Amino acid sequence: MIRVVAVGRKHEDWVEPGISRYEKRLRQPWNVRWDLVPHSSLREDLARSHESEALLSRLNSDDFVILLDEIGKSLDSPALSNLIEDQFNHSKTPCFVVGGAYGVDERLHKRADMVLSLSKLVLPHQLVRLVLIEQIYRAEQIAKGSDYHHK
Repeated sequence: MIRVVAVGRKHEDWVEPGISRYEKRLRQPWNVRWDLVPHSSLREDLARSHESEALLSRLNSDDFVILLDEIGKSLDSPALSNLIEDQFNHSKTPCFVVGGAYGVDERLHKRADMVLSLSKLVLPHQLVRLVLIEQIYRAEQIAKGSDYHHK
C-alpha cells in the first residue's frame, strides 16, 4: 500500500471523480490510503509548526517518506515507478507527504527520505492530489509494462 498524508479537508467535489477514477484502477500493493490532517487555524510559522507536528504524528517507522515540495528533486515517471517499486522490495511503505499552505518545518524535512517536486510551479493542494494519484497509477502501469505510459 502507498500512503498519502496531507493537510486539508476531504477531496473537493471537482477533484473527487478524477481521484476516484485512478483509485479504482490501482491494485495491491499500489493502492493508496489517504490520511488527511486538518488545516491549522494559526498563521505562517505557527501554522507550519502545528501542521508539521500533525503530519509527523501520522508517520510510521517503516514509511519511506517522500515529501512533496516545489524545491525538491524532479523525477520522470519511470524513475518514480522505480523508486516506489524499490520501497516495496525493501518492505517499506511509500508515504507521500503534502504540507499545508505555509509548507512544513525543518523537522519534517529531516524526517523525509526524499524531497520530490511534482512541478516548479506552486499548485493548489487539491490539484496536487489529482496529479499525484495519476502519477502513482502511471508508475504502476510502467512497472507492469503496460502501454499506458508512452516513451
